[in-house]
Amino acid sequence: MDNAIKKDRFGPEYVVKVYDPKLGMEGFLVIDNTALGSGKGGIRMTTNVNEKEVRRLARTMTWKNALADIPFGGAKAGIIWPGGSEELKKQYIQSFARLIKIFTPKKYIAGPDVNTGEKEMAWFVEATGDWRSATGKPADLCMKIFGKLGEKCGIPHEFGSTGFGVAHAAVVALQLLNLDIKKSTVAIHGFGNVGTFTYKYLASMGARIVALTDSSGAIYDKGGFENKTVERWIEERRKLKDYPSGDKIDPLDFWGLPVDVLIPASVTDVINKSNKDSIKAKIIVEAANIPMSEDIENELFKRGILIIPDFIANAGGVISSYAEYRGYNPKKMFELVEKKIKRNVKLVLEESIKKHRNSRVVALALAKSRIIKEMNRSR
Repeated sequence: MDNAIKKDRFGPEYVVKVYDPKLGMEGFLVIDNTALGSGKGGIRMTTNVNEKEVRRLARTMTWKNALADIPFGGAKAGIIWPGGSEELKKQYIQSFARLIKIFTPKKYIAGPDVNTGEKEMAWFVEATGDWRSATGKPADLCMKIFGKLGEKCGIPHEFGSTGFGVAHAAVVALQLLNLDIKKSTVAIHGFGNVGTFTYKYLASMGARIVALTDSSGAIYDKGGFENKTVERWIEERRKLKDYPSGDKIDPLDFWGLPVDVLIPASVTDVINKSNKDSIKAKIIVEAANIPMSEDIENELFKRGILIIPDFIANAGGVISSYAEYRGYNPKKMFELVEKKIKRNVKLVLEESIKKHRNSRVVALALAKSRIIKEMNRSR
């Protein structure tokens, strides 16, 4: 085991391996730390997910939830998924749910992750019999509130809470550098759920988005894209290579564009040795998880680039999960995401600027202090 997953003062508290001999379903649950509340983290379904990966992700969730300032601890789950029919996938999810039911929701609350979404979360809570055992459920999956009028309903991640949070994180960074959002340029790498909602919210705030990429290619328009056309492309799920205006550019040239804000919203290590020296952005907002190594991140920080680390920038999703857990409606959820993202980004970046310290180091220190404070209180 590497240093990222050794046992330490923070955890992990539980490492659970489950196996269903009838189905051949094999899964992992790691509850890393519950000092602040139930361990919260999604269920990942891939062919090669393993205990080491889940342990590392669970630790990341510990920091993310502490920094988001919500009463959740850190956890993560993984199911080895060989592929198959939707019915088989449902059987795998529900078998896993029943086997870890004893931990939910007091020690673990599930959520969407790679290859799981609102449908899978509905299957999960059906199997546990507890509406609160998972978040990210369909909006039409509701529970009557006992003894009161009304109901609590699911808030799927497809509502765009992560992209909403990324957009507000970018605004805070621009303000700290005394840059006007309406005069600022933005490039977004990755145009899935997070990237598209980031685009929508930043565009609505007046930002000029000048570069976009998806798996099909990259496009650039110095004057900024026409929002109605881009939103139609999003709604129709069309590829950017077919976009009717702007310049088609080499994806490698994307990184060297002279923009104010660069938002990696695609895959792990997308910023690497091949492109790091090209980057001209003043601000990087890490919408994706681990878009670059910590060494490269530190190198860019030393070059004077203001960086908002992933576990702050993309925390809108887990804040949304907490809102759903509490039974809030979408309006109240978005208000909570905006409030917490703005507060935490400002707190970390001001400290980073003031003390000339890498923002990730500042953020981790803050997350650890919040957890240690609660751990000492409970002794």
